[in-house]
Amino acid sequence: MAAVARVRDALARLPELVERVDKFGHTTFRVRDKPLVFMGEDDTGLWLSVKGDLYTQEFLLRRDCFEKTPYIGHHGWTSVRWDRIPDWEEMVELMKQAYRLVAPARLKKLLADGE
Repeated sequence: MAAVARVRDALARLPELVERVDKFGHTTFRVRDKPLVFMGEDDTGLWLSVKGDLYTQEFLLRRDCFEKTPYIGHHGWTSVRWDRIPDWEEMVELMKQAYRLVAPARLKKLLADGE
């Protein structure tokens, strides 16, 4: 629960961001019903998955802590186990980049400088 709250707080200023639990029990953060972050749990622990482009995914996969998200990794989704997040500020930036990938242009224009 604390992990979800931390993600929620990090993304709170993004326009029209919605938090929802999907049919698989994952907590998702979406804009206009397009997901940008998934959080889920399996027998290895809590996972955070972030939408990205294939170039960013390739860069992240060179690091031991990141891996392709099952089933959707071929679309640029990358996952990291919560207890292996190397740098929280980097994760926040990756989540904000994910927002920019899926948000419509009108909402991107509403972002404050530096978001």
